[in-house]
Amino acid sequence: MAREVWRDSARNEAASAVFHLMQELIDRYRVNRPVMPLVVLQAADAGAGPQIDTKVASIVQQVYRANELRRVPVRLLDGEGATPYAAALDMVRTLSEKPWETRENAQYKPFPFPRSRLLGAIEQATATVVEQSGGSTAEVREERILEQLSRLRWRAGPPRRGTWWGSLRDSVRPETFVGALFIALLSVLLGEIDWLLTVLVAAGALIALAVVGLMTHAAPPLLWLRRASRWFATTSSLAASSTGYPSDGWSWLSPSGSWRVIRARAAAVAQRVADAGTGDEHARQFHLELRVQALLEDLRDAYRPHTPDWRRSKRTVPPVVFLTRATQDDGGILLINAINNVRSRRSEVDPLLLLASLPAAEIMRHTPPLPPERPDPGVPTGSSGAQARYERWVNDLSLGQSPVAAATLAWVLRLPLSTEKLDHEHAHAHLATSRVRRTWAWWVMSRASIALVVVGSLLGAFLWAGHWRETYCHGPLTGRNTDAIWAGPDGDRECVGVATTTEVRFARGNGLELNGAGKGITFDRIEQAIRDENRDIEPDDRYVTVVYAGPFTATGQDREATRKGLEELTGVYLQQHAVNKTVGRSVKLRVLTANGGQDMLRQLTAVRRIIEVAKRDPTVVGVVGLGRNTEESDDAAELLRDAGLPLVNTTNSSSDLPRRYPNYFGLAATDEEQTYALGLVAGQIAKSMEDPHALVLSRRTRNGDKDRYTAEQRAAGREMLRGAGFSLGRDVEYDLAGGASLNTPLTTICQAERVPDALYFAGRVEDVRNLMRGLSETTGCSDRRMTVFTGDDLTKGTFGDSTSIATNVTLYHSSLAPLDRGKNLGFYGDAYRTLRALHPDGEVASLASGRPAYEDELFASGQTVIAYSATAALYDAAARGDAPRSAAETWATLHTVDLNSMPTGTISFSRAKSSASDNVHGLNIVKVVRPGPTAERTLVCGKPAGVAPPLTAKECKP
Repeated sequence: MAREVWRDSARNEAASAVFHLMQELIDRYRVNRPVMPLVVLQAADAGAGPQIDTKVASIVQQVYRANELRRVPVRLLDGEGATPYAAALDMVRTLSEKPWETRENAQYKPFPFPRSRLLGAIEQATATVVEQSGGSTAEVREERILEQLSRLRWRAGPPRRGTWWGSLRDSVRPETFVGALFIALLSVLLGEIDWLLTVLVAAGALIALAVVGLMTHAAPPLLWLRRASRWFATTSSLAASSTGYPSDGWSWLSPSGSWRVIRARAAAVAQRVADAGTGDEHARQFHLELRVQALLEDLRDAYRPHTPDWRRSKRTVPPVVFLTRATQDDGGILLINAINNVRSRRSEVDPLLLLASLPAAEIMRHTPPLPPERPDPGVPTGSSGAQARYERWVNDLSLGQSPVAAATLAWVLRLPLSTEKLDHEHAHAHLATSRVRRTWAWWVMSRASIALVVVGSLLGAFLWAGHWRETYCHGPLTGRNTDAIWAGPDGDRECVGVATTTEVRFARGNGLELNGAGKGITFDRIEQAIRDENRDIEPDDRYVTVVYAGPFTATGQDREATRKGLEELTGVYLQQHAVNKTVGRSVKLRVLTANGGQDMLRQLTAVRRIIEVAKRDPTVVGVVGLGRNTEESDDAAELLRDAGLPLVNTTNSSSDLPRRYPNYFGLAATDEEQTYALGLVAGQIAKSMEDPHALVLSRRTRNGDKDRYTAEQRAAGREMLRGAGFSLGRDVEYDLAGGASLNTPLTTICQAERVPDALYFAGRVEDVRNLMRGLSETTGCSDRRMTVFTGDDLTKGTFGDSTSIATNVTLYHSSLAPLDRGKNLGFYGDAYRTLRALHPDGEVASLASGRPAYEDELFASGQTVIAYSATAALYDAAARGDAPRSAAETWATLHTVDLNSMPTGTISFSRAKSSASDNVHGLNIVKVVRPGPTAERTLVCGKPAGVAPPLTAKECKP
């Protein structure tokens, strides 16, 4: 329930009746906004004495006290002035210049009176000029008044001297709305942009706030657009005063025309105000009613519906004016008449409610008729006739529209109070009022609420921005890119996904250099070179987009773990450069990079982002890379298949993927194909032994590396050893703990009852060094001749940093890129010259002399060549017939790819493989003895890519 704020007793029946009427009008305003009258109380008996008049006046006082503390805007008026006109004008000024209520005791903020303040400025300027001008002519006085208005900035009161520091201090105080907003926004910016840019933005905002504050207090910016100016230029009450510039001369889009109307009307009003000061009754009546009109317009605007601040929903009670004693002499009746005249003339309903008491002897009548003839300062002396009468009629029109000669006061509700009711006190009715509740709109649309919402929104945006920065590699408050996300724990985060924006570069700052003749060319530079090639493609060029997915990043500081990504991306770049710089190529090649994380352990995340990019970009025709077989490889190929994207793999040797997924095209010999070739060697070694024995050493599953390659290699190696004639011991596994932990497994192997003659190492190239070291140091193996087979391509690894290498170990491994068997030897020279242009100094080391170019460490690993070939195959299918094709068309065309003269032979996907021996992948078998600084590599046998006779035991001599 609402809190009670006032309680009293009705001293008589009249007081009770008036009280309930007023409270009904006030309290019903929230529901249906009844028309507010000018309520006038007066004793019904004209001969009643002063005692009765006092009782009538006390009713007004009682109603005033009943509403003073209940959030009803009330004013108790008592005019002061030498004449009724001056007293009435003083009361109007009081209503528009002094607060009606305190901020704590208000439903909403105090009433603004912009129209009244504009008229006040004209009055002030006129008074100043009249006092200074003396006997100046009307034209001179008019110009001086307009000049004075400019000095006052068209605002009443002493001009405020704005300063930069004061405006700045007032604008950014934390307790102000703008200050809170500024501080919150600055906090968000600090987390979003560079500190130097934040300082510049903050400095610019401070200057802007200071300028706005200074202009707001010291100048009238866009004066013709202000509410008061618009009203002043368009109200019909002043139309007759400035017929040279009618109301339609004002326009939102016409500052000059609007200014002419405003200046003309200001001059006309100033002239009337000056005349009023000389005692002109016509001018006084005009001045008073114009002031009342401005007051009522201001109050009506304060209750206007459909405003951004919801003011009508916040103000549920009308403003109430109380006149304890209204007479002809104190200006009270004159004020009531002026309000009635303005309301009747304009036929507009305003919210003002007035309660006044008249002495019993006072006669409540209309404004007395004005003198029919008066000297007109606007008409030249001696003018007469029809023209003079017309000009006089124009000047009188604003008052002539008022019902000054009407028999009744339409807006006055007279309540004659009988002496009997004023004296009858037996009822002693109890009266009470309650505090007017603030509405929900006050809470929702208050400055504090808006500031809270804005600050909360900014804080939410800041938190979301923090979330986006933690989620996306480029996640500012605006313009975030969702194609690349952060993955992994803090400290070892990797940016995974597709780089589709300039702000995302996976190899940024990665100084890992190419080997051999590529020394000095970093991973960062290769990635930037691809960006440069993409930027050179014009919007009207025809092009296809290939996504390369590889390992661009590594946890910790192990940049060497990204070498595979560096070398493969180099091959992709070489193909892109060759396509885009070849004259006559009508279809350009655009390359997007996608990071699958270290060792491709986050390839599913990358693939999902690739698919999202492909949905938006129809030029994406397929994916190159994903060259590591993990537990996610199946799902990755399946997702790409469902999205209609072909995958041309580089070094993934899975035997299952080509059989299960028609969108999978691999350039690497499968595990089965590799172990078939190794088996040709292993079979001959087994025949040279008596009761040959072997076992498989492999990584333990669930090491956190999602390795599926090991499981497939283990199965293929077991079958190879069995088929070669070895008896098999129990498989041995090793763990990963910051590296291959082989001490315990090798102790088990080397100290077993029967030490194996051969090992099939189903592990990764990075584990081979630990294996070699262990075999040379572990008792039981260090003094025994042993053969090690491994399926991983060891051409991408060296043994130069091994400390103690066993001389009795012979290692056989496969090489997926038979560089010596290709026919396009010119590729290496072209590639060298292309890469040399990327060197920061313009020069790189020379290719190895005295031996084939492909043996240089720049190409020896085969990673660059395979990635180059894979990109060439995908581009060939996507640009067949010199026209860009869709991803679906590219997928279908890939089955017919047959590229001759590639660095490893013929790249073909058109021939079905009936067995492991009958394949179209290139392959070499390499023998390594004394792996270490003096390691000797010998090519045992091999075949180029494409259709070639199967390898035989005769060719593959151990």
